[in-house]
Parts: sequence; C-alpha cells; structure tokens
Amino acid sequence: MPAVAALSIFLVSFFFIASEKVNKVKVVLIAAALMAVLGLAPGTAVFFSEHEGIDWNVIFLLLGMMIIVGIIKQTGVFDYLAIWAAKLSKGRPYVLMVMLMAITAIASPFLDNVTTIMLVAPVTVVVCSRLRIPAQPYLIAEVLASNIGGASTLIGDPPNIIIGSRAGLTFNDFLVHLAPIVAVIFVVFVLFTWVLFRREFQYHPEQVAEVMALQERKAISDPRLLVRCLVVFGLVVIGFGLHAVIHVEPAIIALVGAGLMLLVSRANVDDVLGEVEWPTLVFFMGLFVMVAALGHTGVIEAAGTWVIDAFGDNHFAAVTALLFGSGVLGAFFDNIPYAATMTPIVEDMAAQAATPEIAQALWWSFALGADFGGNGTAVAASANVVALGVAARTGHPISFWQFTRYGITVTALSLLLAWAYVWLRYLT
Repeated sequence: MPAVAALSIFLVSFFFIASEKVNKVKVVLIAAALMAVLGLAPGTAVFFSEHEGIDWNVIFLLLGMMIIVGIIKQTGVFDYLAIWAAKLSKGRPYVLMVMLMAITAIASPFLDNVTTIMLVAPVTVVVCSRLRIPAQPYLIAEVLASNIGGASTLIGDPPNIIIGSRAGLTFNDFLVHLAPIVAVIFVVFVLFTWVLFRREFQYHPEQVAEVMALQERKAISDPRLLVRCLVVFGLVVIGFGLHAVIHVEPAIIALVGAGLMLLVSRANVDDVLGEVEWPTLVFFMGLFVMVAALGHTGVIEAAGTWVIDAFGDNHFAAVTALLFGSGVLGAFFDNIPYAATMTPIVEDMAAQAATPEIAQALWWSFALGADFGGNGTAVAASANVVALGVAARTGHPISFWQFTRYGITVTALSLLLAWAYVWLRYLT
C-alpha cells in the first residue's frame, strides 16, 4: 500500500510538472510534504542519506558554481565569448549550434555536465540575443550534447560516479569502454540536429553584420578582475579533475572556489546571491525527496527485481532490458537517485554472470542507459533542470514538452546505437 501511495503521488506530480498548469516548485514541495507526512519518505534520513534523501553534493555543487558563474559574469567574459563565437560562425545558425555543442561535449567529460551547462548557457543566451535568434534550440542542443559527452568518463555524469564506486571501475575503464561509442553517438547527433532543429534556424544578415563589426575585447569590463577569477576558476577545474585523488567531493571544491571568488573579487554578496537560481535548487530538493520515497517504499527496487526475475539467465535479454529499461526509468525518476537505487541490483546480476564479458556488458548497459536516459525528459537529469532554470531567468523559457519532444528522440537514437555497441563488443 505505501508503494502504491508513493507512486500515485509521484505520477500525479509528474502530470502537473509536464502540463505546466502549476509552478513546478510548488508541485514538488507539496508532493514532498505529502510523502513526508504520510510516512512514505524515510523520515529524517531524507536530510542525511545521499542514497535515500536529498543529495547535498548535487545541491551545493550547483550553489557553488552559480556563485562562481555570477561573479565571472561581472567581468564581461561571457559577452566576449558570445561575440567571438558569433563572428567565428559568421552568424550561420547550424555552424553556431555545432560549435556550442562541440564545446559542451568536450568539456562535460571533465567538468561534469552540470558545471558545463552552468558555464556555457550564459554564453549561449548572450550570443543568441546579439544575433536576435531564439536561444531555446541552442540550449536544448547543448544539454543533450552535455549528457551524451558526460557519459564517456567516470566524473562526467553523476550516475557514473555512483556506478564506478560500486563496481570498482576506474576513470580509464570508463574511457576505454564508453568513450568510443559516445564519440560515435555524438557525431550522429550533430548530423541529426540539422533535421531536428531545421525549422528553428534563423539568419538575420543585418544583425550578423552588426556583430561582425563588434570588437570582442571591448566587452571585457574589468580585465584585472577577469584574471583573478580565471585563476580561481582554473584551480576549481583542477580540483574537479583530481577530486578522486585528493578525496574531496566536487561540492566542497565548488564551495571553496565560490568563497575564494568572493574574496578576490570583493563583489557585493547580495548582488551575487541574487544571481543564484534558488527555484532550481528548491526544485531539486523536493524532487530528491519524492524519489527517496519511491526508493524507500520499494517501487524502484521492485522494478529492478522484476527485470531480473523476468529474464533470469537470458543474459542477452537482461542486457537489452537493463539498457532500455534504465533509459526509460532514468528519464522519469532522475538518473542520480535511480542509479543509486539500482546499482546493488546490477551488482547482483553481474555476480551471477557466466563470464566476465557478460558482467561487463551488464555494467556498461546500465551506465549507458542511465546516462542517456537523462536526455529523456526535462527533469531526467540535473543539467536539464539547470538549463531550463537559466532559460526561464533570462527570458527564453523552455517548456517541459518543448525539451522532452527532442529529448525522447535523441534518447531513442542513443540507446539503439549503444545497444548495438554492447551487443557487438561483449556478446558476440
């Protein structure tokens, strides 16, 4: 009965989020409160357990990066990059989109996709404003590219960190096994965007001429502040890359970086905090509580157990179901808590595998399904929610269905290519 109640509340909430009839922050707060009052959420553990509650690592990583981006924004560097990108692409919509997607996909495996979107989205909004073109298609394409690119490394996507820790997989393991298929999928995606967004591309010669006449260096309003900010930001990036070696969580690194940025910039704290996407942070907290209730009442585990029982020793079917099942479930339940809940189940499946190759196929199918499922809906991954928050704040709102109709298409394409890759590499 608790499982039915938790699932019912979740589905009703998802309906209101998708329909956008009620503000999504209100929806998740009401749903989270209902689950807590009815005893469906794991009590006070929602505040202290990263596996059965709010993942504060994600919340504080976002907070730290929002503060860092807010201060860097004051230097004018985003205007500089926007003008540079617009001039390099000569205002051609598809070329500009490919450039922004490439930057995003290359950065995501090393910075993680949330951090990358936090940095690229403001540049995108500025360049689109300069060219008088809608920013929504470019932001959507960047998020999809980020989730694809982030799948290639251990630190690129939060589910990979969870999976790597549980399965004992290293950074190099992810790079060797996942980077090849991610590269292929990204190239196919780049080509596919011409079809997906062809109706959205707009070219305004007069605006392009104006932008081409601009001198990007004049956009830098405070060169000295920019130098100081870039030094701090460089240290933060190095910290992200070495977090597994120095055993410091990315969230701590982001918060320390935010503190240093405030110190060296002497920025007004009230102004900087005004740049923080507080509704996005609150939405995440409510969503984590909702998914915690699904895990606590056994809904997610039951789904995983059903998969195991349904396919038994048929490893080909198990791999197929795990990849596509993770893609579908990860699209609706947020792939971070989904990965945390399902990892022990996959570990049991891998332990019962007949050969090491089959065990690897199970793990990589799970990782690819969870990562690419993050593109499925507007709330499927942290980067999606962050991008929609930036879009709404800057006057370029993206609706749930506007994002999701593209996300579902790209997810289906990615999962099909990933399935073929796993089948050819591990099961033949």
